[in-house]
Amino acid sequence: MTTLNAYAGNYELEFERPLTALERQINDLEHQHLKPAHAMGGTASGAPSGDTSAGASGAGGASGGVDFRSDIRSLRQSHTAMLKKIYAQLTPWNTVQVGRHPGRPQTIDYIHAFVKDFAELHGDRHQGDDKAIITGFGRIGPHKCLVIGHHKGKDTKEKIAANFGCAHPEGYRKALRTMKLAEKYKLPIVTLIDTPGAYPGIAAEERGQAEAIAVNLREMSRLKTPIVSVVIGEGGSGGALGIGVADRLAMLQYAWFSVISPEGCAAILWKTANPETNAAAAENLKLTANDNLKLGTIDGMIDEPLGGAHRNPAAAADYLEKYLIQTLRELKRFKVENLVNKRYERLRKIGELGEG
Repeated sequence: MTTLNAYAGNYELEFERPLTALERQINDLEHQHLKPAHAMGGTASGAPSGDTSAGASGAGGASGGVDFRSDIRSLRQSHTAMLKKIYAQLTPWNTVQVGRHPGRPQTIDYIHAFVKDFAELHGDRHQGDDKAIITGFGRIGPHKCLVIGHHKGKDTKEKIAANFGCAHPEGYRKALRTMKLAEKYKLPIVTLIDTPGAYPGIAAEERGQAEAIAVNLREMSRLKTPIVSVVIGEGGSGGALGIGVADRLAMLQYAWFSVISPEGCAAILWKTANPETNAAAAENLKLTANDNLKLGTIDGMIDEPLGGAHRNPAAAADYLEKYLIQTLRELKRFKVENLVNKRYERLRKIGELGEG
């Protein structure tokens, strides 16, 4: 039996606590519904075994257990209604928390879901192989393409190896090396962005972190092949932009994309990062998908299943796959020269202001 909160393990978002309590009720009733009557100490209602009238309305569950189906159905309806209400009223800070949910699908999950014949490529041919960025060739629908994405890791060991999705310079150089291969073989590029930012350590700076990102920005702006980028979780600062210069840039509904994280912004503006200042920073940064769409920094928003991608990874993967197939089909219709010119025009329009 699949329970409602199987997606999350023990992780709980603060604003979802009423939902979590309801989910526990539903899960308990489902287990009781499947429990044999003799294991419950008699008849369905707990009346003495000789009294058949007491269990008449509740009998009929699986294996002779109590039939809680109507109660479960009612609670599920309440759960759906509550879920819709909560997610219709998410604050920007709530959205950041959803984008960081540990159960949220990562690049590797989407690769497993819909990238066929994926062949991973390793190393930047200068320093090493950064685990924070995955690159490789594969097929999305009918399109052969290069897939690049941030990798945060699933368990503690993976997360440490991948620096929690914060890439070193060699990660961005690996990405660019494989992009040049895609350009050479006239294959489109798909990048999946999910990082709080580039790795800020001294060693990364010594190896040219800023230079590696800057070179990627320049080279991606003029690559002669279609590029589609999607922010699938977190889109933090230059760490996101290092693989995010594209012909089409989209965001999943509950992802965030900003020049700095809310905590970083709060620490600068208010000299301290706490729940209040983090929420204020998230509000002012305009980092949600809706905000970015209004500002023109992205080209589209991809819907997520009700309650976020972490509640239904399969549906989230289906939505993302459809968007990528359709967008790649559209971009392939352009001549390469026109594509690069349109990409330049798109980038020049970002932040454009006009008077009266």
